[in-house]
Amino acid sequence: MDLKADTQRMEKIVSLCKRRGFIFQSSEIYGGLNGCWDYGPLGVELKRNVKNYWWRVMVHERDDVIGMDGSILTHPEVLKASGHVEGFSDPMIDCRTCKARLRADQVIEKKRVRQCPNCGGKDLTEARPFNLMFQTQMGAAADETSIAYLRPETAQSIFVQFKNILEVSRKKLPFGIAQIGKAFRNEINPRNFTFRSREFEQMELEYFCRAEEGMKLLDYWLEERLKFYENIGVPREKLHARQVPDEERAFYSKGTYDIEYDFPFGRQELEGVAYRTDYDLQQHIKASGKTLDYFDEETKQRFIPHVVEPSAGVDRTVLALICEAYSEDEAPDEKGEMEMRVVLRFHPRMAPIKCAVFPLLKNKEPLVTKAKEIVVLLRPDLNVFYDESGAIGRRYRRQDEIGTPFGVTVDFETLGEKNAALTDTVTLRERDSMKQERVKISDLADMLISRIS
Repeated sequence: MDLKADTQRMEKIVSLCKRRGFIFQSSEIYGGLNGCWDYGPLGVELKRNVKNYWWRVMVHERDDVIGMDGSILTHPEVLKASGHVEGFSDPMIDCRTCKARLRADQVIEKKRVRQCPNCGGKDLTEARPFNLMFQTQMGAAADETSIAYLRPETAQSIFVQFKNILEVSRKKLPFGIAQIGKAFRNEINPRNFTFRSREFEQMELEYFCRAEEGMKLLDYWLEERLKFYENIGVPREKLHARQVPDEERAFYSKGTYDIEYDFPFGRQELEGVAYRTDYDLQQHIKASGKTLDYFDEETKQRFIPHVVEPSAGVDRTVLALICEAYSEDEAPDEKGEMEMRVVLRFHPRMAPIKCAVFPLLKNKEPLVTKAKEIVVLLRPDLNVFYDESGAIGRRYRRQDEIGTPFGVTVDFETLGEKNAALTDTVTLRERDSMKQERVKISDLADMLISRIS
């Protein structure tokens, strides 16, 4: 890997994200809020497409998974039972030379001497625990009885509501409960753009099963999740299933895989798939005194289900899609001369805008009217963008740069001025190949929908 080239590539991607309205630094006009990001008009569409597709394949297309949406504010007893209050911490070290605050695993060692990775300084503090949870107060009194937390993960609300959901859904094992939602971790050192943030969104499934099914389902869900990334445009050769060794695994896990992706800044985790056994339900049973068991109608047995958890980061997935899609090639300008083209090669189902519609000339009212009629025709089924500003080649380039897979141009052939046989047809342009074809307006919606799905 050429580190310099990949650093430059990442810089271009970050610049593009701001310039074209994908991702902005949160509170930028006040100097920015470190580790927090705002998604602009295109970024929010891309993010929504990721979440909607995950929900579709994980919930709507399955009979064995149902959804929920838990509260962000979390009762402290929930997080005490799960171990987060006592054990959810990173060892933290300060560099007295450059004042950097570091996680202990970021400190480098040369000739058995600890050094700061930023300045090379050797004047470091001893490691001390740093709890990653955001604590807040609920109600008028600011005392120990009013403490609550912003949840550090979405999983615990699923475990706490397990019994209620089981009773209302009447599902039989194995079955899953899915959730998409915000989580918060007070990261010591947020970095790599949106990859490691203090506020982020998770897509999690807790798939409950019998103990003897756990390891088999762990492998099943690993393969299902790899297929998901392939289906949204991340090639299998860029994905790596890392089996987490015993010494790195959580003590309650019998098996864990990390699905990693080759980002420009290195290979990093996109998602974890873990067999968490019955640890979480058992902890909440002990702490709450409530029964969270499962009754098997066939065997007449009661037992605590085990669980396999695929847990993905929305923000990391969005970043992976942008990194994977970013491309530079050459294309002819209006004069036929080759110029550099920036293009985001999103899978059509992930692209923020599916189709752009252009009248060839903005000062020809019949062209503009017909183009706007096509926008109205397509809008119920697709996210469509209308643009009449600038030369047609410039408009194509703008859409290539934001990843729009298809462009529709209304020209004089559409009006039947040059060839009556071409009346009510348009030019359909494909982003990646830049090939163009004539398509009947009446066929346009069905054709685009089939190519996008």
